[in-house]
Amino acid sequence: MPNMDAKGFFEGKKITIMRIGLLGRGVGDAAYMAEQGAQILVVDDASQEVMQPSVDALREFDNITFKFGPYELSDFTNCDLVLKGAGTPMNSPEIAAAHEHSVPVRMSADLFAEISGVTCVGITGTRGKSTVTHMIHAILEQAGIPTLLGGNVRGVSTLALLENVQPEDVAVLELDSWQCQGWGEAKMSPHVAVFTTFFPDHMNYYKDDLDAYLEDKANIFLSQEPQDTLVLGAQCAELIEEKYSERMLGHVITAGAHDLRADWTLLLPGEHNRYDAALAVEACRALNIDDEDIQKALESFKGVPGRLELVRERNGVKIYNDTTATTPDATLAALRALDPNEERSIILIMGGADKNLEMGELIKELPKHAKRVIMLSGTGTNRISTRVPDVSIFDSLAGAVEEAARFASEGDSILLSPAFASFGMFKNEYDRGDQFTALVQKL
Repeated sequence: MPNMDAKGFFEGKKITIMRIGLLGRGVGDAAYMAEQGAQILVVDDASQEVMQPSVDALREFDNITFKFGPYELSDFTNCDLVLKGAGTPMNSPEIAAAHEHSVPVRMSADLFAEISGVTCVGITGTRGKSTVTHMIHAILEQAGIPTLLGGNVRGVSTLALLENVQPEDVAVLELDSWQCQGWGEAKMSPHVAVFTTFFPDHMNYYKDDLDAYLEDKANIFLSQEPQDTLVLGAQCAELIEEKYSERMLGHVITAGAHDLRADWTLLLPGEHNRYDAALAVEACRALNIDDEDIQKALESFKGVPGRLELVRERNGVKIYNDTTATTPDATLAALRALDPNEERSIILIMGGADKNLEMGELIKELPKHAKRVIMLSGTGTNRISTRVPDVSIFDSLAGAVEEAARFASEGDSILLSPAFASFGMFKNEYDRGDQFTALVQKL
């Protein structure tokens, strides 16, 4: 049984869900809480037209109601709990109103952890968190340890994991900066925390305040206890230890690609994947998994969809979906992984909506790796396209894919690695990746 009775926690409560999203996670949370007997009000400042897929998915529940458009403060004060989705600052007027009326504001991952009481492994960082999360999950499964996968995982409701949770389970949770906010608000941290990398990201949300972004992510370890473990990626370890050393109570381990045994061979290309594997190794050693199981799992790990995913090979051309590369650092990592010797063998499809990130290094590196650059229209593309030589800009992904296929020769790679957000042309980054994969399969 969970640490706390889940049905008893939710039954009869009035719960406001703020920002349910379109990825299925929020929909699953709403459905689960409704099944436990809660009265759910979903509020979202998007239009009903945009959110209709989520409305349709919950149509069967008569204890779920919806409001779209501008928020009403009373919806955040006249309830027992606010469950906050990603993208809303903790200092928003709505959250402030909830606090003034002593209404708890939670997010799904920390609420799951509190109710379940199970051992939690949390993974955050700007890049690498999805791969490390899935590597750890694969290792635990290889070792025969009952494991749950949740957090920032597409289509997975973290609260719905409470349905079948057992005390011996280990929950592996991918945590973005917003979910880390939730852990901070709850004054909790996972038992094993992994902080992969730290680069500028979401600067449109954080108003160019890098410290605020780091402070949110740091919640993954700021409430740890001395028996807990923090695994820091070598890329960000010095910065984090310099800033937070006096607030780090758990056992701290630093790891990077050079710490992964040289005789362990991965299916995934690139130094960044060996780096991610090294972090997964240390997290699993902290859970007392033996190296034999760790090695077996890592050497057979095929990667995560949308993260340098090999979609198909056609006429000697390998085609990769790296749609989750929404920062210049992520696109750089992909270029270096696929073209380590700077042979200019890549036809790159990039571009999209701006996140106010510095693109100088990526633009400088493009000519070393890219045979041709094709861009998708958007505010980010508008900002940098004049600095990219011989660029083609398309208003449709189909046009971009056709152009890439025309230019690719045997031995080349076609790479979708956008370096920008997806909004405008797509519902989200996963929609972008799904459309790309579908178009590639039709070539």
